[in-house]
Amino acid sequence: MPRIVYYVASSLDGYIAPADGSLDWLSAHESGGEDYGYAELYASVDAVLVGRRTYEQFLTFPDWPYAGRPCWVFSKRPVKAASPEVTVTADTPERAVSVLDALGLRRVWLVGGGQLAGAFRAAGLITEYIVTVLPVVLGAGTPLFAAPGPREDLRLVDSKKYVGGLVQLCYRRQPERPRR
Repeated sequence: MPRIVYYVASSLDGYIAPADGSLDWLSAHESGGEDYGYAELYASVDAVLVGRRTYEQFLTFPDWPYAGRPCWVFSKRPVKAASPEVTVTADTPERAVSVLDALGLRRVWLVGGGQLAGAFRAAGLITEYIVTVLPVVLGAGTPLFAAPGPREDLRLVDSKKYVGGLVQLCYRRQPERPRR
């Protein structure tokens, strides 16, 4: 099974985007060439997974941000693929992971958004969480996980403090304990 990594930036109050969906709040915290582990993460993944709204926002960028990686866009509505690397799917997270596994993909970045991350978390499919907490309270917006899910016990495997007050936390799922 591929390892699903949710690498995301979050406000202190748990939002990955403000109510208007903009990304401006992120650029205010960019620091002199620091990539917060992005290049290392991107080099380690075989594919990316995005929700429809996140995908549509990426289409407004001057360049496709995931060139060289297959990308699955999750949507229940028809969406046009921006490149041959893009696959639009209405599959459940479980079915999508089966497809990724059949393709031999080992590590996959769950880019977001919150609804997609919530669906993958509820299905117990996220194996690693890398959350960079920015020193801002947005007050409202897209939550880190839009859907409720079961309790997950996580193990902190790394933490980093960056200039400007950002903190990156890396958690992995604990192995499931046998039920008595």
